[in-house]
Amino acid sequence: MSRVTILDKTFETSIAEADILKRVKAVADRINHDFAGKNPLLLAVLNGAFIFAADLVRAITIPCELSFVKLASYQGTTSTGTIKEVIGINEDLTGRHVIIVEDIVDTGRTMKRMMETLGTRQPASISICALLVKPEKLQVPLDIQYCALEIPNDFIVGYGLDYNQQGRGLRDIYSIVEG
Repeated sequence: MSRVTILDKTFETSIAEADILKRVKAVADRINHDFAGKNPLLLAVLNGAFIFAADLVRAITIPCELSFVKLASYQGTTSTGTIKEVIGINEDLTGRHVIIVEDIVDTGRTMKRMMETLGTRQPASISICALLVKPEKLQVPLDIQYCALEIPNDFIVGYGLDYNQQGRGLRDIYSIVEG
């Protein structure tokens, strides 16, 4: 296991890039099957999901579209579930199959609110595709149809996830080392 220091914290490899990419490919294969002939719109949530979205789209072989959205929330955090708005949806979602591409689902509150917001735009369907899910932290019922990996409630960085905007470019996922 390798260790990295980011700002004032030390992190240790918890999921290697090769394992991440295998799981991303498995999720893409399921999307290819489930949405064959449907041209889904993938809405990747910035900033954290951009690497996951790029690898996912490269593994999807059916026609699909990709767009990016950003969640504006109170107190600069999206984990409270208090979304002021979803920024960047220029597409007409009416009758579209929408797949939300998220880096990590913690409490699920933000994702639930985003689904409610998108649901007002009359899509044919809305699915959730998450790189990482922390099942023990979920506080609202969510149907996460496409989950690459379930992880414990650790603070992590890498593969798009950050610690104070640092560490997003790490190829592996690292968990914080306590102590």
